[in-house]
Amino acid sequence: MRPFRLARIAAEAESVRLHGMISRIVTRAVLGFVALLFLLGAVVFVHVAAWYEIRIGLNQSYLTTAGILGGADLVLAVVFGLLAARSSPSRVEIEALEVRSKAIEGLGSALTLGQMALPLLRLLAGFGRRKRA
Repeated sequence: MRPFRLARIAAEAESVRLHGMISRIVTRAVLGFVALLFLLGAVVFVHVAAWYEIRIGLNQSYLTTAGILGGADLVLAVVFGLLAARSSPSRVEIEALEVRSKAIEGLGSALTLGQMALPLLRLLAGFGRRKRA
């Protein structure tokens, strides 16, 4: 019975690990989407006011104004992109992976030849008894 229990524990640990990994991937996708929204928001709302202020208020050329706004957008995109990429496995994922590994190690030692042959011998003995009857 022990090998089946260890296999079940390994499967449950893998399930917990996969759930944590999926949760992390979804979080990264949401943060990436937020970064995109902020980038678009910056392009649409801030550019109009910033363009006007830089071009007219500071008396800059069109090229200088475009360079300043493009640099600011790039900085914002890099900051939010780094936030989306900064993700490591959680404590739960790491522990689930350790539990799965230990269960699989125990499964290998628990499945000795004698333990695997015993159910087979019982099955063969049952067939022998049925033929005689």
